[in-house]
Amino acid sequence: MIIIIKLLLAHFIGDFIIQPNAWVAEKERIKAKSLKLYLHGLIHGLLVLLVLWDLSYWFLALLVMVSHIIIDSIKLYAQKDSNRPGWFLTDQVLHIITIFVLWILFFKPDLNIISWFENSNIWIYASAIVFLTYVSAILIRELMSKWTEALSDSIEESLSNAGKYIGMLERLLVFIFIVTGHWEGIGFLLAAKSVFRFGDLKESKDRKLTEYILIGTLVSFSIALAVGLLVMELIKLV
Repeated sequence: MIIIIKLLLAHFIGDFIIQPNAWVAEKERIKAKSLKLYLHGLIHGLLVLLVLWDLSYWFLALLVMVSHIIIDSIKLYAQKDSNRPGWFLTDQVLHIITIFVLWILFFKPDLNIISWFENSNIWIYASAIVFLTYVSAILIRELMSKWTEALSDSIEESLSNAGKYIGMLERLLVFIFIVTGHWEGIGFLLAAKSVFRFGDLKESKDRKLTEYILIGTLVSFSIALAVGLLVMELIKLV
């Protein structure tokens, strides 16, 4: 397992630490004509040899270098200002998948995938995460739909779907705090959210908005708490 950690560390160092912004700008400007694209790939290959500290893995380093250049080239030609975040994530996912595939091919780790699928805890956690993100978001939206309509004329514009994703992260954090036994983190999260919301509520002087935000927060936290406690009980039973 330490090998894959080393390979991922090499990737993170090469992509996020030692790659100058000027290189990124030049690659985006002249794409495959940029010498920096190939130098960047070479650095990734050298980093693989450095973290593994074994020249016998030169072919692995070569494959990492070539695959990195190919994936970066695809991103450079497909990326536009409108889809930049999506292609950034796609680029990183492709790099990481490639690293995992090469790790499996070269080191043949005993992954025992079947046992993972038979592990009850994995299915419990997966179900909880799906419920706390998309299912809970729709559930809370429907429960509060009447109040949302009543406030639609008075709430100022906000980022698209921002509340939805804030709620997802909020419930996931509460869930993580519960399953890891850090209940104090829930209090910190609630306090932090209260601080950020205080200015909005103070400025609005709208009792309906205050009640709406308070109800939404309490419902969100209550669902996360209930799911977290349920998962802890299920884990004990299996």
